[in-house]
Amino acid sequence: MIATPVWNQATFEGLISRRGTSMKASTIRELLKITQHPDVISFAGGLPAPELFPLADISAAFERVMAHYGPAAMQYSTTEGHAPLREWIAERHSIAPQNVQIMTGSQQGLDLLGKILINEGDVVLVESPTYLGALQSFQPYLPQYLPMPTDDQGIDVMALDKLLANHKGKAPKVLYTIPNFQNPTGITLSLERREQLLDLTLRRGILILEDDPYGQLRFTGKGLPSLFELALKRTGDIEKVNVVYCSSFSKVLVPGMRDAWVEAATPIILKLIQAKQGADLHTPTVTQMMVTELLPDVLPRQIETVRRAYGQRAQHMIAQMKQFFPQSAQYTVPEGGMFLWVTLPRTANTAELLPRAVARKVAYVPGTPFFALGGGEHTMRLSYSSATPEQITTGIQALGDTLRDVLE
Repeated sequence: MIATPVWNQATFEGLISRRGTSMKASTIRELLKITQHPDVISFAGGLPAPELFPLADISAAFERVMAHYGPAAMQYSTTEGHAPLREWIAERHSIAPQNVQIMTGSQQGLDLLGKILINEGDVVLVESPTYLGALQSFQPYLPQYLPMPTDDQGIDVMALDKLLANHKGKAPKVLYTIPNFQNPTGITLSLERREQLLDLTLRRGILILEDDPYGQLRFTGKGLPSLFELALKRTGDIEKVNVVYCSSFSKVLVPGMRDAWVEAATPIILKLIQAKQGADLHTPTVTQMMVTELLPDVLPRQIETVRRAYGQRAQHMIAQMKQFFPQSAQYTVPEGGMFLWVTLPRTANTAELLPRAVARKVAYVPGTPFFALGGGEHTMRLSYSSATPEQITTGIQALGDTLRDVLE
């Protein structure tokens, strides 16, 4: 008699692949579960401010789309994306629409780029710290991470060159970076270093993945060209550009519509199309059409609204930190985006401090998950985007009291 297998937890766990086993839950998503209590002021999630969403304009756009397109708005569509939307995106960089791929959120773009580019054991250069969601997207493809040295101007390219010269392992294949108002630090890569980074990666044959969800959210200082724009200016031909550009409408319109895109040379786009066909066939037709309706008038107004609000909130948070944080706490001063980064004395552990902060009705993200190889126990990320000035005042005072308990 053949024994009948007993299906239990161990049986199911034994079926999970190496890729599946390597997946980890998002620290931020898990943290948000414990900060949902209405009394907790959360500086944890990088959430756009919901009170700024242009809801009336979105409703009107939906009505126009349904009146114009009818059933086609609810039908399957092409994998590449809604043609008028791709044309608008392409025009911004004077490239062909065929070099634009619409994604269901920028996270899907990172996931599918990881799928088509990263073999097991490939070396991926990442900032230290870097965006947690990128690490989560790339990890199932089993890369080796090589953290890049950074400072208050972003990637230290000269130090990176020395690091690569002394690197004994496999040559790096991909470099992932957020040059504008980086998540989690809020730091911006200087123009000089952007040029240096292009020189270095071209010399060493490294592909840059440029993640730019916050680039239009500058509220102080002078805007800088993207790495993609600089590379395109050098070559005049997208087919010779070693930068893949990723961006999204989530931070400048609304995140729930999940519309993002990738701009790249044809071989990358063709593989992304194939990967997306296997993932979800296409991004929802109706949301792409709605975004296209919002581009001429609503998007520019919305960007200005968000810039102004986030600039005021960032300025207010920094003023409160100057007043209530211990002097030993250092922090970045962003020129845009949604985040700033706090560095405490190395004796502090922000993961261990978090329960004390939550007891005082305030939450943040401990820094360790943003480091590909661990570390950063004395750091934390704060987001000012979705908190009101009143909440910022109350929350920063409570967080300052928490820090003083252990640092003074």
